Amino acid sequence: MNKSLLSLALFSAFSVLSIAATVAHAQSNVQVYGLIDAGVEQLNNATASGGSMTKVISGGKNTSRWGFRGVEDLGGNLKAVFNLEGGILLDTGNLDGVLFKRQAYVGLEGNYGRVVIGRSFTTTYDFVILFDPLGYAPNYSWATSTNGSGPSKYGMTTAFDNLVKYSGSTGDFKYGATVALGEQPGSANDGRKYAVAGSWTRGPFAAMAAYERINGNAVVTATGNRDETSAYHLAADYKLTDWRFTAGVRAYKLVAGRAATADVKADTYWGGVSYYVQPAWTFTGAVYYVDVKNVAAGQDADPTMYVLRSMYALSKRTDLYAAAAYAKAKNNKLVSLSRDDPGFASTQRGVTVGIQHRF
Repeated sequence: MNKSLLSLALFSAFSVLSIAATVAHAQSNVQVYGLIDAGVEQLNNATASGGSMTKVISGGKNTSRWGFRGVEDLGGNLKAVFNLEGGILLDTGNLDGVLFKRQAYVGLEGNYGRVVIGRSFTTTYDFVILFDPLGYAPNYSWATSTNGSGPSKYGMTTAFDNLVKYSGSTGDFKYGATVALGEQPGSANDGRKYAVAGSWTRGPFAAMAAYERINGNAVVTATGNRDETSAYHLAADYKLTDWRFTAGVRAYKLVAGRAATADVKADTYWGGVSYYVQPAWTFTGAVYYVDVKNVAAGQDADPTMYVLRSMYALSKRTDLYAAAAYAKAKNNKLVSLSRDDPGFASTQRGVTVGIQHRF
């Protein structure tokens, strides 16, 4: 009798634990995901001697990446969330930076929005990328940066270390804010970074405003000031069944903390039109222009880039694409199509063809 009771008790306990484990598993979800993008690019004025170059690239339409993301239902509409994401260089198989360069955070999400802590994309980046006609294509877009040949990228910071980020929504409004701790001895303001943004969407129309500020790591003793970089953004988007129209502007400013060092100012403008040929084709044309200010006469580059891109969806997860771009600068200044690779002349042409797969 005692053995029977013991067996029944053990069986009951095992059943309860099994059910609990099943319920817990059902309420949690961990996903392995990625985006694999590779292509072939041909550039002119790609070397100091003015020569052309053809190369295999990683991330022509979007940066290649892989990662883990998960959510656990804590009850009461509260969830725990996490994300670990790193970049991949498909042309070599190497990591693009440190293991989880793109994102590494944990946080909570509930009725009042989401808060995460760690490393992640800035609030400004999260909003601006949605108003880029090319969707932040490394080949070729200047919506978040500019060409790699100028004295400054005149852009914005893609991601922050040591951040706390909030995002939420109310009706037609979405909003968010990010604070990244500078973690410098002596002053909490040294190295601190801020970003805030909001957008409004009603039917086919959407508008966005964003701001970020980056403090230098230390005050210059001679002046009592630190470097301060800021970037304001305004953008609008209008979508129809077959057409999309996008325009945006960024006002960039670097206030130098060092004496006798000129500030850097530049406004970046962009606009684009996309045409969707159902069910698989998308054609996009875009223009990016940087108005460099506070520079001596005849020293400003004021580069302009023109881009045409076509995409063909082989499936919901796999696309073929081809993009062509031309950039030029004034006053014989150097210009390049990419934010990463310098150019060696006042003009540059490039063509990229590639394939992208999402999993």
